[in-house]
Amino acid sequence: MSGLRVIIAGGGTGGHIFPAVAVGHALQRLLPGTQLLFVGAKDKMEMEKVPKEGFEIIGLDIAGFNRSSIWKNILLPVKLLKSRMQAKKIIKEFNPGVIVGVGGYASFPVLNAGQSMSIPTLIQEQNSYAGKSNKILGRKAKAICVAYPHMEQFFPKEKIILTGNPVRKCISSMNKTRQEGKAWFGLEDKGKTILIVGGSLGAKSINESIDARLDDIMKEDVNMVWQTGKSYYDQAIKRANEYKGRVKVLDFISDMDYAYAAADIVISRAGALAIAELCIAGKPVIFVPYPFAAEDHQTSNAMALVTNNAALLVKDNEVKTELVKKLKTVLHDNALQEIMSKNLKAMEIKDADERIAKKVIEIAGVG
Repeated sequence: MSGLRVIIAGGGTGGHIFPAVAVGHALQRLLPGTQLLFVGAKDKMEMEKVPKEGFEIIGLDIAGFNRSSIWKNILLPVKLLKSRMQAKKIIKEFNPGVIVGVGGYASFPVLNAGQSMSIPTLIQEQNSYAGKSNKILGRKAKAICVAYPHMEQFFPKEKIILTGNPVRKCISSMNKTRQEGKAWFGLEDKGKTILIVGGSLGAKSINESIDARLDDIMKEDVNMVWQTGKSYYDQAIKRANEYKGRVKVLDFISDMDYAYAAADIVISRAGALAIAELCIAGKPVIFVPYPFAAEDHQTSNAMALVTNNAALLVKDNEVKTELVKKLKTVLHDNALQEIMSKNLKAMEIKDADERIAKKVIEIAGVG
């Protein structure tokens, strides 16, 4: 039995939560008896998703910087101070051997507090462009696990380990057939299937573009799995009503292994988790990076694949005119689909969770 105690901090979106959970499970596989505590932000999706994976989580009173309304940031310094005090209290009570930060609102106050208390910290930087918080935390972190090369522009070179981004076990060991995927979503077994995923919260520009051109797309004799997020779900259900058996609308997809299996072509935001999963799935993809991501990191993420001929990119402000055009190009070009699939598969990393977990154990000096 291990005496290792680890805090994993962060969340906000599926792109932070699922890697955190994957690392948690890997730690318990590699070192049975490891005790884990997750720390997230109150009212964010980690407070619901993490307990479903069997882990304990505590929520901090924290919010991120609001880029769209400066006035909403008036209370931010107070929240930051309060969350750091809460983090210190949690750390004292739990007494971890290591703290892991996966990004998102709760990551900074917990790692910052931990570093001030001389507790070893590890950063899991998912993106190809590091944010300000992680650059600050990187100065005192023991190790920084990254998913892309050339990250020494953001972090001390000697601390960087190229591990890839952790994905859910159902993705890394994916073995579903295309027929099983289509049957799972109740789709007809003929024609190619387009998978549309706008991240765990949905993507307004993608949803509106698909909505406006749905009839045009369906003339291509295709099926569609359309993940909308909660806010667009009702509208998409109404819109897809005349294509029963060919268009499946969901607000959130839990069973992404079936979705990737069913898909021939994917339209997606360019979050780090989506990219890691798509490299394993090896399905041709058109990225529409979220334009308001910190430091525009989604565009950097996508370009790492575009320059390797593994993906195409459409800017968010060009979605209405360019997305369906590019979709049709890929649909009718089997050679392009094969090239993209091959280049995606060449970039896959299936054991990122265990690579990171091994580094956590090493830092803790146990095992």
